[in-house]
Amino acid sequence: MASWKGRWRRRTVVSVALAAVLGITGTGRAVPPPPPNPSDSEIDSSRQAAESGAAQAGVLANQLAEAEARLTALQDDVEVKLEDANKALVDLQAAQDAVSEAERDAQTAARVADSAGAAVEAARQNLDRFVAASFQQGSTLGSISAYVGADSPRDLLARAQLLTAVSQSQFNVLQDLQRAQTDKGNADAAARAALQAVQQRQADVTQAKAGADAALAAAVQAQQSQAPRAGQLEADKAAAEQRLYDAQSRLSGLQGQRQRYRDWLAQKQRDDDERARQAALAAPSASGNGPSVTKPPPREQRPSAPAGATVGTVIARALSQVGVPYAWGGGNAYGPTLGIRDGGVADSFGDYRKIGFDCSGLLIYAFAGVRPLPHYSGYQYALGRKVPLSQMRPGDLLAWSTAGRIHHIALYIGNGQMVEAQQSGTLVKVSSVRYGGILPFASRLIG
Repeated sequence: MASWKGRWRRRTVVSVALAAVLGITGTGRAVPPPPPNPSDSEIDSSRQAAESGAAQAGVLANQLAEAEARLTALQDDVEVKLEDANKALVDLQAAQDAVSEAERDAQTAARVADSAGAAVEAARQNLDRFVAASFQQGSTLGSISAYVGADSPRDLLARAQLLTAVSQSQFNVLQDLQRAQTDKGNADAAARAALQAVQQRQADVTQAKAGADAALAAAVQAQQSQAPRAGQLEADKAAAEQRLYDAQSRLSGLQGQRQRYRDWLAQKQRDDDERARQAALAAPSASGNGPSVTKPPPREQRPSAPAGATVGTVIARALSQVGVPYAWGGGNAYGPTLGIRDGGVADSFGDYRKIGFDCSGLLIYAFAGVRPLPHYSGYQYALGRKVPLSQMRPGDLLAWSTAGRIHHIALYIGNGQMVEAQQSGTLVKVSSVRYGGILPFASRLIG
């Protein structure tokens, strides 16, 4: 019996050891074959290719960034010129209104002067008749014959007083009318001076508009000549980025293979350790229930941020025009209007054939129920109370400038967004606030 028990014990140990070696125990598992393990030279070669592609893509990206910066600067310059032209139109209209008012003032002064002149002429004729009659009757002031025929000293005194009063009255009338004639001459001179000043202003504004148009044409030409270069750089950058992506993909693939091989080695080591541990046991022990897994508590469902106060009539009017085409010079208090020619970018986009808004025209419509606005972004921005951008709130105006001149304006609607008519070829849209070139203060027209 003892011999049989000894043989059984030895057989059991051998079976357990064999099972451990062959990987067929209850808790063990077969080790999969090793994955590919790329060589260090393959990984280094792929890394060098990726670095070379990255360097090339970086150079092209820098060149593209420079070209895009030049394009942005040119676009800003174009917008400045467009707004200069808008300002020139507003100023020209103001000058024309001033000319009309001065002409009305001059016409009124001329009528007053003509009336005064007629009165002077009538007074002269009356004076001439008085002098002639006095001479014929010998009753001029100081003449002895004027006193002849007096019936009494009282009559004589009355005649003297009458002659003195009449003569003095005539001289007073003459002086008053001469003063009126002088005033007439002064009024004529002032009216002529005012008219000349306004006409000069009109000439200055017309000249300024011509200069703005010329500068606009130059900016447009520069932008058009720059665009093909930027397009070529964009194509080159895209090609370099594709090469970089391919190289990085290959490098990632090789590095992934190396990592998977390392993971296989680590797993193999763990499996070997487990087999060794089980081989030391006389027999595998049955395990009870596995460890319990505690599920993490569900994530707290927090309410979304409040939508905030209503934006009001102004913002609602502006948002109602989202999707309307941009048209330079377009827009008034009643809605979108036909654009006007600019001799450059706007014309190339056919703005003069479109019914839409430009940036300041959109705000004219938005604020129509609150206050009238001029069709120039610089004047619109100047109307409001200035507040730091950190304190801006819905309904404020945001403006962008280049070289101290405002070239774009938009309406802030909250949550870092604004509604704007940005440039030719676009639509009225809601955008995130752009801080490049923005003025440090918002302009508040309401509140």
